[in-house]
Amino acid sequence: MIIKSRAPLRLGLAGGGTDVSPYSDNYGGYVLNVTIDMYAYCIIEPTNDNKIVFNATDRNETFEIDSQPKIDATGDLLLHKGVYNKIVEKFNSKKPLSFKMTTYSDAPAGSGLGSSSTMVVAIIKGFVEWLNLPLGEYDIASLAYEIEREDLKLSGGKQDQYAATFGGFNFMEFYENHRVIVNPLRVKKWIKNELESSLLLYYTGTSRDSAKIIDEQVRHTKNKDDKTLEAMHLLKEGALTMKEAILKGNFELLTQCIKDSWKAKKNTASVISNQKIEEAYDFIIEHGGKAAKISGAGGGGFMMIIVDSTKKHSLYRNLVKRDGKVFSINIVENGTEAWTIY
Repeated sequence: MIIKSRAPLRLGLAGGGTDVSPYSDNYGGYVLNVTIDMYAYCIIEPTNDNKIVFNATDRNETFEIDSQPKIDATGDLLLHKGVYNKIVEKFNSKKPLSFKMTTYSDAPAGSGLGSSSTMVVAIIKGFVEWLNLPLGEYDIASLAYEIEREDLKLSGGKQDQYAATFGGFNFMEFYENHRVIVNPLRVKKWIKNELESSLLLYYTGTSRDSAKIIDEQVRHTKNKDDKTLEAMHLLKEGALTMKEAILKGNFELLTQCIKDSWKAKKNTASVISNQKIEEAYDFIIEHGGKAAKISGAGGGGFMMIIVDSTKKHSLYRNLVKRDGKVFSINIVENGTEAWTIY
């Protein structure tokens, strides 16, 4: 028996950062995101040798230990260890499991596409399939958040876990006491097609530690820094504007919203942008791009680009010449999935 699962990565279209405490606790946060055809994958092979083996093939990291109810969550493969510990504690009566787990992702860590949280969701979904756990979408996303932010003390927000679990276009609301409301959007097919034909992803070649950026935003929010709070409020308003643009197919408004949100995002922390990112942005606009912004916390990773479809391939070729990885992506409607092979 082999259990396989996957969860889609996401593009943050608007409002990213307002899902992070304490901003979401004090003011409420709005985020609009959509999942794309890039995934985090998990493969579980149950064994009888009383061993636990984690193998992250994309990171070239392996961990092996005798089966036990709790693994010390330090060192490499923290996410794998954290999920295992939680599953065994909450759902397996603290009885150890014996298995080999293989994971990999279509995007590197620090990509800005929510790859870490997406991997957590994929691993949880694998255990849900294997152990037949009665967990719905909100349960899986909430559990993923609890593992990352509370158990492992990793900095970050809440949107990634919910995007990976639910899939598709979602307008999300974040409030105090970890209250989250996911509103799936019924986006017309032609709007989805037009957005896909207008999107490019450009990998800046630099992964980044989102924790440092998020920690600075949290610090500014706690200190009620006027510049940061004003920028966060603008990002939140931008999510509402983006929702209207997406639902109505108003691509001029969508483009302006991305421009405005990138400008506001840079005012939330000092390391959101840098010379390399600004040079890439200028290059994109000079070669036909209409708008662009760094996906995720900032500082590096993928840049999301809006471009007129008639200029898409020209921009694509120019970006490739500029020594970068360029992706044309598709939107996916399904969230995390799992299946068993006998």
